[in-house]
Amino acid sequence: MIQTSTPFIFMRGGSSRGPYLKRSDLPQDLDVLSKVLTSIVGSGHPFNIDGIGGGTAVTTKVAMLSKSEDDWADVDYFFAQVGVEEELVDFRPSCGNILVGVGPAAIEMGLVDPSGDVTEVKIRAVNTGMLVSEIVQTPGGVVQYDGDAAIDGVPGTAAPIQLQFMKVEGSLTGALFPTGHTQEIINEVPVTCMDVAMPMVIGLARDFGLTGEESAEDIDKNTGLFEKMEAVRLIAGERMGLGDVRKSVTPKFGLLSEPKHGGTASVRYFMPWNCHPTLAVTGSQCLASCLLAPGTVGERLLTERPATPATLQLEHPMGKMEVLIDYEIQQGRFNVKSAGLLRTARKLATGEVFVPATVWSRN
Repeated sequence: MIQTSTPFIFMRGGSSRGPYLKRSDLPQDLDVLSKVLTSIVGSGHPFNIDGIGGGTAVTTKVAMLSKSEDDWADVDYFFAQVGVEEELVDFRPSCGNILVGVGPAAIEMGLVDPSGDVTEVKIRAVNTGMLVSEIVQTPGGVVQYDGDAAIDGVPGTAAPIQLQFMKVEGSLTGALFPTGHTQEIINEVPVTCMDVAMPMVIGLARDFGLTGEESAEDIDKNTGLFEKMEAVRLIAGERMGLGDVRKSVTPKFGLLSEPKHGGTASVRYFMPWNCHPTLAVTGSQCLASCLLAPGTVGERLLTERPATPATLQLEHPMGKMEVLIDYEIQQGRFNVKSAGLLRTARKLATGEVFVPATVWSRN
């Protein structure tokens, strides 16, 4: 039988990469869609040798785009985190790094018309309901990828893309603190369960036997650490209303410590079964909010709370990420109004991606 082909754009978004496809070109049934995406990526092999994945969680991500019916948004962004060695797809979270490429990809696909030298693309993240305004450089009506903006963890420079995230509180759980507490003890360890752009369980590095200076590679070799974090994460997932999360990448896990290189804090972000080589855009907002919010495990790392909007520099294994948090505290309640970041993206390839007709056939 002839393989089924689907047009795609292969893009780097922030410090992740993957295929960007039109949602209308893919099966609507999520079970069939999962099989198609694992075939595209090549899940089930550590090198993704039979697909276009890169053998890591940051290179087995898929973006599916469509015109939005939302009154505010231009584009709907449906995200899939596809497994590397397991043939699993998680549609629960969103991904902020892959989202960076949504604006350029939407223009390239004809879903959004450029509006001058810069184009604002309004995006609705289908998975979480998060709204994002993205400013893309489009001189002469063409997406510009070359530029002078640099982000740690990505070589070279590229055109800047400015993102403003809105409606980030309770992205998946519906609450800023899904357990009802700013801090709690799980397995004798203090943690904060928080949902800002991404549901997360956040602890202090020292409580997990780390200094906060370890590389991602060294952390990934620490099986005892992952066993301890996963035991905490499973309990936290239940308390956060997410149910049994053994096969879900949410909630993610994050560890905070004192800054080592002049930033606001040192962070390590987990996906959750290995350490992120840099830092997720969504996770950065949750970690930054944890530093600012009263009563959390992160609050003690700040000598004083900066005025709003606050710019925080989060040190990750390959450098720093700067996050702007516009927040307010009213009657002791912390509220995130919006979050801003500057990132880059680049179109890497275009063409058709093929899956066996035994997996999916349009006929």
